Amino acid sequence: MPRYDYKCEVCGVIFEARHGFDDPPPPCPNGHTSVHRLITSAPRVLKGMAAAVSKHASKEELQAKWSEETPKLRKKLADKLGEDAVSKVPSLNTDSKK
Repeated sequence: MPRYDYKCEVCGVIFEARHGFDDPPPPCPNGHTSVHRLITSAPRVLKGMAAAVSKHASKEELQAKWSEETPKLRKKLADKLGEDAVSKVPSLNTDSKK
């Protein structure tokens, strides 16, 4: 069961409770029923360049990830800004070699 953090709106006490997602919030330890759920942290979701490459990636792994992600980024930018604007950025051109 997930753990949720709550704060009592009457006495201000912060407490945690384990219950199902659809269950109603529990009363605070002092018996007050006016509580609200706290968001204490958000999960990290890695996308794009950071998704499959760790901080200990080799140069070859980074180059492979860049080669994989560059066409996707180029397409998104071309759809948004137009092909003329994107073609001016050398690192986004598929034919440019570094």
